[in-house]
Amino acid sequence: IIAQGEGLTIEFKKAKNKLPKNLFETVCAFLNKSGGEIILGVGDDKNVEGINENIIEQLAKELANLSSNPQKLFPTFLLEPHIFDVDNKKIIYVFVPISSQVHKTSNRIYDRSVDGDYKVNSNAQIKQLYLRKTSEYSENTIYPFLFESDFTKGIVDRVRKIIRIYRPSHPWNELSNMEFFITTGLYRKDFASGKEGFTMSALLLFGKPETIGSTIPHYKIDALLRIEDLNRYDDRINIRCNLVEAYDKLMEFVNKHLPDKFFLQGDQRISLREKIFREIVANILIHREYTNAFPTSFIIYKDKVVSKNANKPHHWGKLKPGNFEPFPKNPHIAQIFTQMGRSEELGTGIKNVFKYNKYYSNVENNDFIEDDIFVASVPLKLLNEPLNEPLNEPLNEPLNERQKDIIKEINNNRNITIQQLSEATNVGRETIKRDLLLLQELKTIKRIGSKKTGYWKLVESSIKNNK
Repeated sequence: IIAQGEGLTIEFKKAKNKLPKNLFETVCAFLNKSGGEIILGVGDDKNVEGINENIIEQLAKELANLSSNPQKLFPTFLLEPHIFDVDNKKIIYVFVPISSQVHKTSNRIYDRSVDGDYKVNSNAQIKQLYLRKTSEYSENTIYPFLFESDFTKGIVDRVRKIIRIYRPSHPWNELSNMEFFITTGLYRKDFASGKEGFTMSALLLFGKPETIGSTIPHYKIDALLRIEDLNRYDDRINIRCNLVEAYDKLMEFVNKHLPDKFFLQGDQRISLREKIFREIVANILIHREYTNAFPTSFIIYKDKVVSKNANKPHHWGKLKPGNFEPFPKNPHIAQIFTQMGRSEELGTGIKNVFKYNKYYSNVENNDFIEDDIFVASVPLKLLNEPLNEPLNEPLNEPLNERQKDIIKEINNNRNITIQQLSEATNVGRETIKRDLLLLQELKTIKRIGSKKTGYWKLVESSIKNNK
């Protein structure tokens, strides 16, 4: 990136001992135009000057906090700075995606050109920018008569609780519900038309099935198992609920019909199945073009998993890690999923599928084809082979990452419920019940008292082993 030099989507800034004053002018311009990459600690001449090592972590944290501060950037857009070593010097790298909203900093709107950032002054320019955003992103469609009463009961609290558990210091955690809706772009005002209200992204994330169905009648997701009966199906679920609940149902379908495989990353066991298929599932929910009536499908065959969803393409043809620039199709929906821990940062999902499927299926020829219909095809060579290892591992194997997380949650709150553990770990209640039973059989935890009024107790050895 440094070798390419500055341009429409690349910006260098010196930041030896503090963040540059005009940093958020560039952030704002990138959000409003085409997105881009900012590198702090590099001069305009590509010279790597670096950042003071004693304060670089503080500056990265300050940048993230400012991006979520509506006084600095409105609407807010949480950025995630990364620290790298270049020529034995520390720099900060920030990827800024294109946003579906118009952003301001210090109450001024900025856009981007090849020459740099420029202030948008005239009413005609401002109106044109709003119209451009509205035409690019259908998730921004405003429904003035959509109210919180049209949301599934408890869904907003559940989402906010998951974010609170996954990111305890997240600035959203201090907001009221309405402040949360406005900050995340789920409730907005269109300054070109004067319309105000909840958006399509809020409807899809939180809406009741009947509300979504009456507003977007073609919305549905078909999950099919086709191993024996290729003409019809061996199992099927037809999903018409909101995206938060749809994710749960699709992952339960995956867990029901696909085996997991023992795998150690470093000294920790991880679920290859979850690493791969949460990306596929998140992709068909986050990046679908919801104004297109083409139905979303997720089909498990004997030798592959194929998903299809309507798409507004920005690249055409096969996608592979490193050969495309990531482009968010529904940034507000994507942001909620990312903060819940249900999807990775933009652009890393496909990399994860390629990285982990070579261990899961012993093959690397995954296909991601972008066109008006986005098609993902993940081979499953393991299903053609006999499963020599049992799906339930012997009890003397090390605990997996999720089970260790359960132990940590119990250590923090001995009265924690199965539902709370389910929300904290992003898996279903049945999976939690199996894990708790296993941990009790391993004498890692004990249940003291009844199911309703009792509490969990960690066996002393488990506290030492899992610190």
